[in-house]
Amino acid sequence: MSIDILAIGLPALADQMLTQRATGLGWTLHRPGADGLPPPDVADRIVAIAASGAVRVDAALIDALPKLKIISVHAVGYDLTDVAHARSRGVIVTHTPDVLNADVADLALLLTLGTLRRLPAMDAYVRAGRWVSDGPPPLSRSATGLRYGLLGLGRIGQEIARRLTPFAASLAYHTRHAVADAPWPHVPDLIDLAGQVDVLIVIVPGGASTRGLVSAPVLEALGPNGVLINVARGEVVDQDALVVALTSGRLGGAGLDVFDDEPNVPQALIDSDRCVLTPHVASATVETRNAMAERMMANLQAVLAGQPPVTPIPD
Repeated sequence: MSIDILAIGLPALADQMLTQRATGLGWTLHRPGADGLPPPDVADRIVAIAASGAVRVDAALIDALPKLKIISVHAVGYDLTDVAHARSRGVIVTHTPDVLNADVADLALLLTLGTLRRLPAMDAYVRAGRWVSDGPPPLSRSATGLRYGLLGLGRIGQEIARRLTPFAASLAYHTRHAVADAPWPHVPDLIDLAGQVDVLIVIVPGGASTRGLVSAPVLEALGPNGVLINVARGEVVDQDALVVALTSGRLGGAGLDVFDDEPNVPQALIDSDRCVLTPHVASATVETRNAMAERMMANLQAVLAGQPPVTPIPD
């Protein structure tokens, strides 16, 4: 008897893996229609959802699938899944933590270095022939000896902190509560942290509790020489306030992998040579996406075999 699974918005590698293995596992895959729901004739047979972390799995979809057992999210973040409603229906929600920590931390470091040293602008300077016509470009800033702050100190945040430690003059972090055994100073107030550092790196979960957390006052405290790096979720930063701060010169620069209305990016950010912009690719390497897909598959297989999930979301 076939097991029916709904696949929603998965990245290419994960979708390919799921498709290739489905037959051997006795799974039948279905795709949502234009209304975001599966075909009516199969909805009452769907027992699992495999979904990208970038797509919404809301109460309406969950309620449309009466036999649903698991939502396997292909991401570490699950803020677009209505977890509370899923749990009220007895549905298990899983995600893919840990396997992407190193690549996300690496991109945070690359964005930091690229923004401070203005690497995209320097590349464009050479390609446009301006080195020949205009001489040497304006000076950039050294990354060594600066004060760094982290908004968030989970597993990825700690990976970022370890990468920064060899060249940072100081490193501190802000979370709601101090992290046990963390060797870096905890600053209880985010605005205070922003006022103490040269570079603020954002690595917290998305969702209602963190929306707009990096507000206009935080950016003001970071100041005209400060740099903001965001590898978390776009909505954590007040994007309108960020645009104003950059265009008015009240913020020195920004390195952004995430945006509030992806894939749409404000033209002011695109036009700014003080920004480094990447299209939400912190985990987008072959190695990490393969590991994420394997973790997604492992969660599906475990739950559908009546076993505990490999990586359930935390309580």
